[in-house]
Amino acid sequence: MSLPKFKTVTRTQGNNRALKDGTVKPKTFEFDFVDVEPLFAAFRRMVRGNEFDICEMAITTYICAKSYGKRFTAVPVFLVRAFHHGAILFNTKAGISTPKDLEGKRVGVSRGYTVTTGVWARAILQEEYGVDLGKITWVLSGDEHVEEYRAPSNVVPIEKGKNMGDMLASGELPATVGFEFTHPDVKPLIPNALEAGLAALRQRGLYPINHLVVIKDELIEAHPDLAADVFNAFAAAKRLYVERLKAGLIAKPTAVDDMHKRVMEIIGDPLPYGIEPNRRVIDELIRHASTQGIVTRPVTVDELFAKGTRGLVG
Repeated sequence: MSLPKFKTVTRTQGNNRALKDGTVKPKTFEFDFVDVEPLFAAFRRMVRGNEFDICEMAITTYICAKSYGKRFTAVPVFLVRAFHHGAILFNTKAGISTPKDLEGKRVGVSRGYTVTTGVWARAILQEEYGVDLGKITWVLSGDEHVEEYRAPSNVVPIEKGKNMGDMLASGELPATVGFEFTHPDVKPLIPNALEAGLAALRQRGLYPINHLVVIKDELIEAHPDLAADVFNAFAAAKRLYVERLKAGLIAKPTAVDDMHKRVMEIIGDPLPYGIEPNRRVIDELIRHASTQGIVTRPVTVDELFAKGTRGLVG
């Protein structure tokens, strides 16, 4: 009897490569992988059309979407993690010398206000540098994946016909968050960003989550073992990657691989899956999502994840 095939979007990377090449297979179904570029377009298609069976998704997009009743549910597979101290760029000629100087200014945001990198970067400004986020006007270069979402009053769209890169280069926007841009007058506001992120991990256990995996609710309802099978397959692939990383068997390490090695020196597993190893950081993200106006009702960690996966660790 053939197994059902489920259309799946996940970007190929070290910790899921064994799924993409078939080295690791789930027990109760087969992945039907499709590629979507850029990956965030898949998030939008999933949020707005429930287009895929299983889909990688930015975690704050998911939290926001879930608050509006979107019909998919996450498993605690955290595919992408990153430190976001380097996500804040500023124009060195715009009169900015410290993060507090952003207060009273207009600051650009790549794409939407709910983008995960932006949420974590604003949290860093608030928590580590005492910035009052409410005193900044956040200028968006795009719109939100969740159409129903309405941002706070100090969040505005970019003016029609304007380009965020040009505005940053000229100093019209003295700073941006999550916007990749190269210009001689533009530098990261927080120097030595990776070291700052690793310091936050050592001192406060801050290890930001960017992406997780969601499954259509109708499939979870029809296949009671599906969520756990998805979790276990992703976890098995991740363990193979971590073993290769530890053994120095990655032929051409990327910057992400190098970051994972640095994290390994501090906490061991650079990509812990499961609720319990990550409860503290998810709670922190929920708190920031509430403070920043991403969600407006109370959310608990457990309710975000499929019942069959809440006790799993991998």
